[in-house]
Amino acid sequence: MTQIRINDETFQTARFQRMSEEQCQKIHWASLEVLERTGIRLYEQEAIDLVSKAGAHVSEGNLVRIPSGLVEKAFVTVPRRVVLCDRNANRVMPIEGAGRTGAARSFYGPGSDCLNIIDHRTGARRSPVLQDIVEGITVADALPNIDFVMSMVLPADVPQIVSDRYQMEVMLNHTTKPIVFVTNEFSGCIDAVEMAEAVAGGADALRLNPFVACYINVTTGLRHNQEALQKLLYLADKGLPALYIPVGLGGATAPVTVAGCQVIWNTGALVGLVISQLKREGAPYVMAGWGSNLLDMRTMIQPYANPDRQGVAQAMAHFYGLPMFSLGGCSDAKCLDGQAAIEAALTLMTTALSGSHIVHDLGYLESGRCYSLVQLAICNEILGWIEHSLKEVDVSDVALAVDLIHEIGPDGQYLDSKHTLKHYRSSWYPALIDRQNYDNWSAQGAKTLEQRAAEHVTKILVEHQPEPLPEDVAQAVHAIVERAEA
Repeated sequence: MTQIRINDETFQTARFQRMSEEQCQKIHWASLEVLERTGIRLYEQEAIDLVSKAGAHVSEGNLVRIPSGLVEKAFVTVPRRVVLCDRNANRVMPIEGAGRTGAARSFYGPGSDCLNIIDHRTGARRSPVLQDIVEGITVADALPNIDFVMSMVLPADVPQIVSDRYQMEVMLNHTTKPIVFVTNEFSGCIDAVEMAEAVAGGADALRLNPFVACYINVTTGLRHNQEALQKLLYLADKGLPALYIPVGLGGATAPVTVAGCQVIWNTGALVGLVISQLKREGAPYVMAGWGSNLLDMRTMIQPYANPDRQGVAQAMAHFYGLPMFSLGGCSDAKCLDGQAAIEAALTLMTTALSGSHIVHDLGYLESGRCYSLVQLAICNEILGWIEHSLKEVDVSDVALAVDLIHEIGPDGQYLDSKHTLKHYRSSWYPALIDRQNYDNWSAQGAKTLEQRAAEHVTKILVEHQPEPLPEDVAQAVHAIVERAEA
């Protein structure tokens, strides 16, 4: 029997679009106007020389006005697809599907450099140490919905000037997942890449199968600090992915409106794009997939879970067809309470619906000042829920089960049918979310989600053993740390 079907439209996932093509075009034009009319400050001479030679106008030493033609040329050479590998050169994170027609894929991981941590054993908020990163990376390595790692906290028990080298060493030693790293200054970026090259087997091997990417913080979209530009130029020359994030704080360093603040972010992203492609055509470049950070005028805090900005920067990245670095799974709550769960779930759902690519900051609390491994485990659970809520609905003949319905009829039941046995596992079954009746839940200790997640973290740390680096490679990595400290 033939099964020919025509014009059968299938939704493989949900659809969401915060801004129209016309709205994105307006922000793009506004950004070009700022670049040509107002200009931006560059605090690195090599970057100034590159844009000046290409046709930009330079005055006051470092005030640069970039013509729109340079931006359009950069879009010709920049890759629309970036692939991150794991430590074993498996290509596990294809950052693709950017644009109005591409089905984007989202990948999730923690954040970096929090100044505090909530101890999963005691619930106390304290200063973190290096062992917290070891445990955090171990947990992230074990959680199935965490796709990449970041350093999570800033350890207080190592020399602060080289804390980034210690963070990188821990990440390389305790996971095979892709790594997004942050460094204190430019020399730390060089050392981090050297460590990764030692693990990969050389510079060419790392370039072909990059398992690291650098997150570069830029002062604002209109002021590009020397350290950020040095990292961008270095990574472009190496052919390694740069996550270039120029910020603007609405009401302080940017207009207080969502669109005006986004113009500052977007202008900075276009500057990084131009410079990276002038340094090396085809250099992988990842732009900000979050923006419009509006200052809370009541508290003077920059909220991480602000709803106003959701989906805006993502729409711009899709408008350009470029890979993006976004954030979600974070909260402005100070502890693991209902607010923490609500904000983590809402931001994760929004990033998924808006087609964010690399989503970091899972486990962040206190507006980015505190980290929680328990919150990370809860975010992992939320991602499982979101994955099943957005996946394609199977409407095949087998799934529709019309013949089975007819066979069992109005008076039968399906518990013992072969169809139930074969397909029940396709539904989502939680690891942490409780679905028991009250009596069973009470008999097992009446534990809260926070308690169950904390026990899950402890269980991972007892049972999970990440794949170690070969001893000679681990020694080579540690030698770089010792050299930096010396």
